[in-house]
Amino acid sequence: MSPRLVLATHNAHKVREVRQILAQAIPGFEPEDLVSAPDLGADEPVEDGVTFAENALIKARAIAAHTHLPAIADDSGLAVDVLGGAPGIFSARWCGRHGDDRANLDLLLAQLAEVSDAHRGAAFVCAAALVLPDGREVVEHGEMRGRLLRAPVGSGGFGYDPILVPEGETRSSAQLTPEEKNARSHRGAAFRALAPAIAAALGEGKTLGEG
Repeated sequence: MSPRLVLATHNAHKVREVRQILAQAIPGFEPEDLVSAPDLGADEPVEDGVTFAENALIKARAIAAHTHLPAIADDSGLAVDVLGGAPGIFSARWCGRHGDDRANLDLLLAQLAEVSDAHRGAAFVCAAALVLPDGREVVEHGEMRGRLLRAPVGSGGFGYDPILVPEGETRSSAQLTPEEKNARSHRGAAFRALAPAIAAALGEGKTLGEG
C-alpha cells in the first residue's frame, strides 16, 4: 500500500507516538498509512520561525511540496514559568547542539538549581500542522502542565520527559506508559484536535483513488 500521509520529522520516537495517537483518534487509520520524511528522502528544512506554529508549518509545507502528499508536522517544547517560557522553541537545542537530550536536561536543571519546588511550574506545549498539496493548512495546539523535578526519573519517552511530572501525577512523563502519556500529552492533545482535518484529507485521497 502506498503511504497516504507523511510526518515531517526525522525523530523515530515521534513517529511512533504520532502513529499511536492517530490510530486511536481516526477510525480505520493504520500505522502504514503514515511515513516519515526520511522514508521519502526528504531533508529537514531550516526552522527559523519564532513560534511553535510557524515552525510546524515550515516543516509541513516543505514535506508536502517534496512528496505531493498531505503532510503533518509538529513543533513542541518545554516552557518553564520562571524562565518566561524558555526554552520554548529552542528546547531541542538548549545546550547549543540539536537533539542532545541529556545535555539539554543537565543545562536546564543547573539553571534551575536554586529555584524552590513551589516555583518549578512548567508545561510541554505543542503546535501540530496539516498542509495539503493544494495549499490548505490547519494548525491546532495542545499543552500538558506540570512541575519540574531536580533530577531525571524514568526511562521512557524522550526529550524532557524524565523531569516533568504532569499535574495530578506522582510519576514523571518518562514513567508513564505510552498509552498513558498519549492520553494526556501536549502532542496527543494537538494531534487529536487535528485528527478530524487529517481524516477528511485521507477521505479525499480515497475518493480520488490515492493510496
